[in-house]
Amino acid sequence: MYTPIAMEHFMNPRNVGEIANADGIGEVGNAKCGDIMKIFLKITDNIITDVKFLTFGCGAAIASSSMATTLIMGKSVEDALLVTNVHVADALGGLPPAKLHCSVLAQEAIALAVQDYYTKNNIAKFIPDFDHVCTNCGGGCGSH
Repeated sequence: MYTPIAMEHFMNPRNVGEIANADGIGEVGNAKCGDIMKIFLKITDNIITDVKFLTFGCGAAIASSSMATTLIMGKSVEDALLVTNVHVADALGGLPPAKLHCSVLAQEAIALAVQDYYTKNNIAKFIPDFDHVCTNCGGGCGSH
């Protein structure tokens, strides 16, 4: 059901935890779906120098969070926004169709963390809202 890469990121997730005084925080999720994801960013000179996550959810949600953090570490803020749910799922070697929403949550959490960073620093940049339908609950899972 899950690829060896996805299982590795579930069993040994990278970048778990919180960042005190994070420059950006993005939280998405829905108790109805059962997946809640929070990403913390530390940004220096427009580069993500540290990233952590806390996720309550299934193995795919934890693996997606872990992979997403590894994909954006060391990237510019703008490059992090280019990481999509497809990148996350592909980097995990794929996810079952019913679990693809977990990679969508990871993309949304990154975008919301960057938006939080922009807001805190009075940076006027537009990040589009997400409009997806969760395959588990039928509603939007993001807190936006």
